[in-house]
Amino acid sequence: MPDSRNPMKDRVAIAGASTTGFIAKNLERSQTSLAAEACVDVIRKSGIDRSEIDGICGSYPTAAVMQSTLGIPELTWSGNPFIPLVDHIATAAAAIHAGLCNVVLVYHAAYRVSWNTGSALKDPFRRISTPGLSDPHPGPETMASSAGYTGWASRYMHEYGVSREDFGLVAMNSRRNAAQNPGAALREPMTMDDYLAARMIRWPLCLLDMDVAVDGADAFILTTADRARDLPLPPVLINAAVLGQDRHNEEDQTVSLRQHGQQVVIETLKAKGDFWLDDIDLYYPYDGFTPITLNWIENAGWCEPGMGGKFLREHWDDASSRVLINGRIPMNTHGGSLSEGGTQGSGHIREAVHQLQGLAGDRQVAGARRALLTIGGFFFNAQGLMLHTG
Repeated sequence: MPDSRNPMKDRVAIAGASTTGFIAKNLERSQTSLAAEACVDVIRKSGIDRSEIDGICGSYPTAAVMQSTLGIPELTWSGNPFIPLVDHIATAAAAIHAGLCNVVLVYHAAYRVSWNTGSALKDPFRRISTPGLSDPHPGPETMASSAGYTGWASRYMHEYGVSREDFGLVAMNSRRNAAQNPGAALREPMTMDDYLAARMIRWPLCLLDMDVAVDGADAFILTTADRARDLPLPPVLINAAVLGQDRHNEEDQTVSLRQHGQQVVIETLKAKGDFWLDDIDLYYPYDGFTPITLNWIENAGWCEPGMGGKFLREHWDDASSRVLINGRIPMNTHGGSLSEGGTQGSGHIREAVHQLQGLAGDRQVAGARRALLTIGGFFFNAQGLMLHTG
């Protein structure tokens, strides 16, 4: 049974979030410069001095590089967890709650590198930016990585008797929301005909089923809830954070669509958190691949297994051409990984923070107070986050 113990509930807050915006082409900039831009902006907007930061948490570039780049005098803690970004938020929050540090700068620079775009593979400077990859090594045919999602997408269609149009609804919703996000990489309109006509990558998933590789960065300031209440922006409290993993955590070893990391996340969030589906105003399911989103919708309890596409149709708002659950709860208001850009979850978290702080501009959801984020995929990286105003 999931453990309901959650001693840091509402004790740590996200005080601010910033972004550079994202673009789906190789910029003439380094990953470090993008991360630094977002970090400088969030430090200023959060109303703190860089000398107050005593913790840094990010993947690439390293914490040591970012400390030097930003001129942060001293650290008492640093971390570089693996993506997606709920891992970073959870790790930083735990460090603050444990007393290892008081103010943590969390950052993530999405970057077009050799594993996510062919143009980066041809660029020698970007090839060396990909850890562990100096030359392409595709290896034998396997279920690893993206190929695993195409296999499980096929299984999903076979098991539940659904069509590719169910996946297309996920992509269309993301694109419609991205149209109101000036920082999104892809903002042009998309119809179901556009989706069905898109280039097939590996059946049944086409180009529009997969997140778009981008250059850009997000950054966050985390601190204690009490300290955050003294800062300029409204604090966003972390009610629960979960990193879930099933023992069959490899693409070719996963038992079924009904037994993987997502189920672990959902049951643990429900045990640790103070609110659930009927109480939220915002929902952010991960959309690195469209089948991931349908699985999150089903596993969260919005509908029965295999009914994700039907659920989206039933909650499709014709006036806005997007999903509004129960006529009021939008899904991935920023455009998600499919249209804002493949940020490995940082975009979902940043958008939720901005919505809860009332800073989302034209896409602001009136009166938003609670957000549920279900980030990551099926296998080793399913994660969840519950945020609310404080």
